[in-house]
Amino acid sequence: MTRRRWIADEFSDHHASLLGQNAAHLARVLRARVGQEYDVVCGELVRRGTVASVSEERVEFALGETVLEGGEREIVLVAAIYKFDRLEWAIEKCTELGVTRIIPVIARRTDLHLAGAAAKRVERWRRIAHEAAQQSRRLRTPQIDEAVKLPSALSLEAPTRLLLNENERSENLRDALGWPTGEAAAPIALAVGPEGGWTGEELSQFSSAGWRSVTLGSTILRAETAAIAALAAVAAILE
Repeated sequence: MTRRRWIADEFSDHHASLLGQNAAHLARVLRARVGQEYDVVCGELVRRGTVASVSEERVEFALGETVLEGGEREIVLVAAIYKFDRLEWAIEKCTELGVTRIIPVIARRTDLHLAGAAAKRVERWRRIAHEAAQQSRRLRTPQIDEAVKLPSALSLEAPTRLLLNENERSENLRDALGWPTGEAAAPIALAVGPEGGWTGEELSQFSSAGWRSVTLGSTILRAETAAIAALAAVAAILE
């Protein structure tokens, strides 16, 4: 039977702890008992954890053998902000598909109300990503940045930086993932626009910053569909 995996809020060489909502869920809903075993993510390692004490505020584990070690490919999603319910669904699904960092971007076509409210939503987005990472047995929770305007995200360092562009007709995602050639596990960045797409000025900014336009096909996708489809394609192509 596969053990449930938790991402430790605190850990040392021999002990780890869950705090807050994770502890409350494990204590109240799953009714954890001293002596039960779980997998516990401690940095870049997954350790066997035996429950040492349980309360709704804190669950302590005694750490045993290493179950798994190793990093994850760096995949960054630059996501223009759109309707929060759909964006949050995309954050959850992209986390399940392996994204390691999400940069929310206030684009020219981002609704002004959403742009103003984004700062108050970041902690919620981080909780969604954390829960999705644990559910999908990820090694770590994706980093969710504070919302920024596009120029702040354009200089992102990654050998492969791809702009999902509905106007692109010749360059597809599969072929672009082989450019530039280099280390197989090198970081990848993907950019997905808002409802209505990027403006012409923004597309020029991407091009000037060295991003490469790619297509996901001939159909027009919603922003959240494009993000999920791109992450799924990257996972399948580079597996």
